[in-house]
Amino acid sequence: QKAGKVHYIGFTGHKDPLVHLRMLDLARKHKFHFDCVQMPLNVMDAHFRSFEREVLPVLNREGIAPLGMKAFGHPFILHSNTVKPIEALHYCLNLPIAVQITGIDSQQILDQALEAVRTFKPLTQAEVASLLKRTRTAALEGKYELYKTSTRFDGTQRHPEWLGEDPLAG
Repeated sequence: QKAGKVHYIGFTGHKDPLVHLRMLDLARKHKFHFDCVQMPLNVMDAHFRSFEREVLPVLNREGIAPLGMKAFGHPFILHSNTVKPIEALHYCLNLPIAVQITGIDSQQILDQALEAVRTFKPLTQAEVASLLKRTRTAALEGKYELYKTSTRFDGTQRHPEWLGEDPLAG
């Protein structure tokens, strides 16, 4: 950053909010300030290992830009039949974040995202409560947030060489 090679420095993760909190704590101890942090934020996250409840307040308090991802849980949340795509996006847009990053792999998905932006109005407390009530039971064990509960999304699990040599090996 000081050399002008990069504008912003941040980190991302999706497994557990405690990892994010530890990163932020270590940065603080070393007098380093991240510009942004990316994490899963969606209507089910609120109920299980919640980045929204644990990490988001810290980021906002410390002036770090929160970047949301996994509005549809890749798209397992939609398979729960508890929330419609536009509702899921509206929930995310209602959070105090800089941006909600969505995967766009077709014109239909792009149109859906644009419709969510066009029709978004801040949700009332009653609307948020209704969405959370509808998703609570499905969300409690992380069944629809597999990036938190399985190794399916862990690149280093499948490619340990990305981490370098094992200092304990041979």
